[in-house]
Amino acid sequence: MLDLDSHPLPDQLGYLILSEDGSVHASGGELENDERSANIISNLLTLTECVDPANFKARSCRKISIVFTEHSYTICLSNKRIYVVKKRNRVDANTNNGMESDNHSIIA
Repeated sequence: MLDLDSHPLPDQLGYLILSEDGSVHASGGELENDERSANIISNLLTLTECVDPANFKARSCRKISIVFTEHSYTICLSNKRIYVVKKRNRVDANTNNGMESDNHSIIA
């Protein structure tokens, strides 16, 4: 299993590792013991399956990114686990990094 405590990703602020049912298996940093975020993420994944069942088959979505101005969440599904990493964004003064005018975007 990925060890995000001993081997953090660059600019990592926190992480969650969830089981398929949304229960927290491991956590750290700003997301340590964050059951609220775990529930939101679990519900988001359930929502992706309800949008259009013909196009989004059960657990067909493998990666979701939620991007804010200062930080982003990357959610990945692998080996019956849900991995969530909160990272600090590196801002380039010449671009808006794909942000909408309200400074957030969701990429699936």
